[in-house]
Amino acid sequence: MPVETLFAVVVCLLPVAALSGWYVGRRDARARAKPHGSGMSPDYFRGLNYLLDDRPDKAIEVFLKVLEVESETVETHLALGNLFRRRGEVDRAIRIHQNLVARPQLEFEHRTTALFELGLDYMRSGLLDRAESLFKELLEVGAHQRQAISHLVDIYQQERDWDKALEYTERFEKLANRNFSERRAHFLCEQAEMLIAAGSVEDASARLRDALAVDPACVRASLVQADLCMVSGAYEAAIRHLERIEEQDLAFLPEAIGRLCESYRHLGREDGLLAHLERLCDLHVGITPVLALAETLSAAGRDAEAKARLVAELKIRPSVRGIDRLVDYSFDGADKDARQNLRLLKELTVSLIEQKASYGCSNCGFRGRKLHWQCPSCKFWNSVKPVHGIEGE
Repeated sequence: MPVETLFAVVVCLLPVAALSGWYVGRRDARARAKPHGSGMSPDYFRGLNYLLDDRPDKAIEVFLKVLEVESETVETHLALGNLFRRRGEVDRAIRIHQNLVARPQLEFEHRTTALFELGLDYMRSGLLDRAESLFKELLEVGAHQRQAISHLVDIYQQERDWDKALEYTERFEKLANRNFSERRAHFLCEQAEMLIAAGSVEDASARLRDALAVDPACVRASLVQADLCMVSGAYEAAIRHLERIEEQDLAFLPEAIGRLCESYRHLGREDGLLAHLERLCDLHVGITPVLALAETLSAAGRDAEAKARLVAELKIRPSVRGIDRLVDYSFDGADKDARQNLRLLKELTVSLIEQKASYGCSNCGFRGRKLHWQCPSCKFWNSVKPVHGIEGE
């Protein structure tokens, strides 16, 4: 066997060797209290030899055989199954844990632990219905309740069964004495968006009101409520919903700017829009309100004022998006050579904007160009927000 392969095998089997050492020590202690001649099954050592020879399938067969006559090895088998799952060998982990669960004489603690580990195996392999059944069984017998109910919530989120996700999250709150109101508000928003897609707007509005009752800081509920109002032509109400975001989470304010501009313009209230944008710019929440203000000023024929407002912002808080817009304003009045240079600069800013992520997760560092209310990477809710800084807001 090549040296590199041997080294890799040894590294992978270090946990098994540690477990074996623990097992030997435990059996030696018991041997001193038992009559002479009580020893470890030779099959156990044969299984270890198979592992050392990189023959895990044969090793599992032997270990399962040992388990039938050596109840003291249960914890070792649990650890071995966990090791296989962490290495991605889920089929082997399932086989070990299934064999443990099938033993009628297994102690309650060991059996429930094997059930829990088997549930994790099924989740890892995508067999969510089987995992769900096992975690529910654990809840019924009162074992591993916090972990089981937490995984059930994860399963229902993956299955988009928001009713059950809400139900079990509420149970988890009571069991763990924790507040998951932010998560429950998002589940209600998910229900609302499904109802909107089905054409049940009134029921969707009720879910959104429930979401805000659960979590008054739920920006998502305010944005969706504003969207519903805009669709029905209730632009004044839409503005009120969007104004609420200023109190909920300023980081999400850029998401409201486009909706605000559209609502004010449908109402024919350009002066009101200018005043609102000026106030938002003073909050210093990013370049988006400044760009909207500059665009509104420019549309009103106040190009010089729009450019001056943008330049003043860039001197304090430079951003690629701001420079890109300033380049657009600078084309007017520029000579031929200056225009050529501006075109090069424009190509650069456009390239940077297209390449850089607009949103980032504060929990795991995920980056993307689309707002996700649940991070695609770490699955946290409300952790993905607009990126701030020179390459973002």
